Amino acid sequence: MFKHFLRFLYVGVALSSTAQADEQINVFMAGDSTMSIKEVKDYPETGWGMPFQYFFNDQVQVINLAKNGRSTRTFKSEGRWQMIMDEIKPGDYVIIQFGHNDQSKQKGDRYTSVPDFKANLLGFIKDVREKQAHPLLMTPITRRYFNEDGTIKETHPLYADAVRDVAKQTKVDFIDMEAITKRYFQALGDDGSALRFMHIAPDLHPNYPLGVTDDTHLNQLGATEVAQLVLTELKKMNHPLVAKVRKPDPKHLKR
Repeated sequence: MFKHFLRFLYVGVALSSTAQADEQINVFMAGDSTMSIKEVKDYPETGWGMPFQYFFNDQVQVINLAKNGRSTRTFKSEGRWQMIMDEIKPGDYVIIQFGHNDQSKQKGDRYTSVPDFKANLLGFIKDVREKQAHPLLMTPITRRYFNEDGTIKETHPLYADAVRDVAKQTKVDFIDMEAITKRYFQALGDDGSALRFMHIAPDLHPNYPLGVTDDTHLNQLGATEVAQLVLTELKKMNHPLVAKVRKPDPKHLKR
């Protein structure tokens, strides 16, 4: 009888594991340094994709293939997009966020014209849909450049507009992160927003002995808050990924 029980238990575990595997979904992240995983030598610089991965339960695997300095063109030419296409399966998701490097005319190794940028985004969306998976398109997050009147400058208008145009054309799930982060950091003001970006005085951090003032890249605080802004937008959209958000520990529900 005990043997029968063990056999029943084994079959039950096997079926449970199979069911869990069937429910497993991947969320691929395609983008640049504002989203990417950082090496220790670059800390406290942090891509918002790093804290984002911890929002979800065990049924979700976040695969962050974003990379510093990549544009839509180089993400394709280096084979990073193909890596996603090789692994993606029906029901998976791909978050697509480019623009920072595509617009860099002074850096010919990554620059992409606006027409080519739009064509690349259209190709990405088409590829994902052909795999019966779900693309999620985003404008790039804002850079932290303030005007004299205290407002944040438009830092990639042609490219952000191109993303918006593609979103309308394809009716893809879309989050306008440039507009959202611009409002957020503008409300924090010059001093408050600086605390979210890579602003470090000399002799404070071993990675940056000469200090750094970088208004493009986020630190750990900024990345966490941008990731939370993304999750907030997903909730507003009633996006299917929200159903996979991890449940809070009961002790965190007590005051």
